[in-house]
Amino acid sequence: MKKPDKHTIACILFAAGATAVGLMLDDPYYLQVLIFIGINTLLALSLNLLMGYAGQISLGHAAFYGIGAYTTAVLSATYGISPWLALPAAIFMAMAVAYIVGKPTLRLSGYYLGMGTLGFGMIVSIVFREWHSVTGGASGFVGIPPLEIAGFALDTDRSYFFLVWAVVLFFFLISRRIIDSRVGRALRAIHDGEHAAAAMGVDTARMKLSIFVLSAAMASLAGFLYAHQIYFISPETFGFMASIRIVTMVVIGGMASIWGSLLGASLLTILPEWLHAFADYEMMVYGLVLMLVMIFLPQGLTRGIIDLYNSSRKKHDQ
Repeated sequence: MKKPDKHTIACILFAAGATAVGLMLDDPYYLQVLIFIGINTLLALSLNLLMGYAGQISLGHAAFYGIGAYTTAVLSATYGISPWLALPAAIFMAMAVAYIVGKPTLRLSGYYLGMGTLGFGMIVSIVFREWHSVTGGASGFVGIPPLEIAGFALDTDRSYFFLVWAVVLFFFLISRRIIDSRVGRALRAIHDGEHAAAAMGVDTARMKLSIFVLSAAMASLAGFLYAHQIYFISPETFGFMASIRIVTMVVIGGMASIWGSLLGASLLTILPEWLHAFADYEMMVYGLVLMLVMIFLPQGLTRGIIDLYNSSRKKHDQ
């Protein structure tokens, strides 16, 4: 019988810990913070697959987040369609847009790719803001219904906590499967050198487009979860700064690291909550923390923590 690998064991232990926290924690505020950490982790993980493993820069990732949120909002609130039927529509919409945009854009590289995805994100944000009859415009979209499973409404923070983290853990396992497969090795080869990967027989165009579409699907799922948690969405949530925040989560947590996505999302979700006490100095302290992380842990929190642990073990052994 094959023994489970370290990642599977880590996921099992994390699932057990998350279940214990969900059962024991009663404070609605802390449960909501953990829900948002889960949603942001899914976003960071989706971009990490694209940027950390495949080496493709995206500065418009929040657009897919918004497409998922607005699609389910319009279908469920305006047309009365079940959110669970709106979910595949939201994912399909994001995947279709990603395919159409990615086909020409992913031929670019480096800064040009970043500018291309940035332009796409800005266009989508303008559509959300200006299409008043459908999206509600700058005022936002209200009346999004709560999710239900077998007649049971997921309208409490505890029930939604379990849903969000079950989804996150599922994609942790899926992402690890992808990374450890031939596809994952091909993505890392593209990251290290696209021309060299092509010379070795990797279909780089198809691989880049596939991971771009998958990344968009995961981001749209995060948008779906966000919309049915808040019951209200607005264009500002999915604008340029949201895309930059997702990129920052990936970089700070650790590029090409699944658990780094969790650490980066946790830090950038909790940090603004801690900085409320600093009032006018909030952005200054926020920037200082980010700068310190990038100076002293340039490879991200995950790699930095592992290196510090290994260094301390060597000193202890000596």
